[in-house]
Amino acid sequence: MQLNSRTFERHAELNDIVDRETRTRMMAGIRGKDTRPELIVRSGLHKRGYRFSLHRRDLPGSPDIVLPKFHTAIFVHGCFWHRHEGCRYATVPRTRPEFWALKFEQNKARDALARAELVASGWHVDVIWECELKIGGEKRIEQQCDLLDDRLQQLRKGSLLPRGTQYRR
Repeated sequence: MQLNSRTFERHAELNDIVDRETRTRMMAGIRGKDTRPELIVRSGLHKRGYRFSLHRRDLPGSPDIVLPKFHTAIFVHGCFWHRHEGCRYATVPRTRPEFWALKFEQNKARDALARAELVASGWHVDVIWECELKIGGEKRIEQQCDLLDDRLQQLRKGSLLPRGTQYRR
């Protein structure tokens, strides 16, 4: 069966529990930048004295947080969109499973390519998952920021710098 826009609309209407306008409004409300998990990580880094850039478009994958001084890129991934393996938030919608399977595979491939390109150009890449900040509340958030802080301190000491690069003061 060939899907055109009319078939698609009818198919979507049959399987969705909300009307088209409500679904459009709901999807439009999903942000790609300045998400709550991202703001939490940024706040934790800022409290520890780190300064950073946001969403650098000149880097592969436009990392959410970039610490140029440490040559480190941080992605704060939502478990649903980026398919966190084994996470309870990485569910698959029941409507249009073929569409979602393709969408998720493309997201994962794009993420892997961006990480590989960053690493190949000498960047350190960290991924923080949404669920790591949700489960466990403030204590878990502090643990995640402490782990990141430890890694950045190692970079400052030079123990994690790639060959040929130096810590920039």
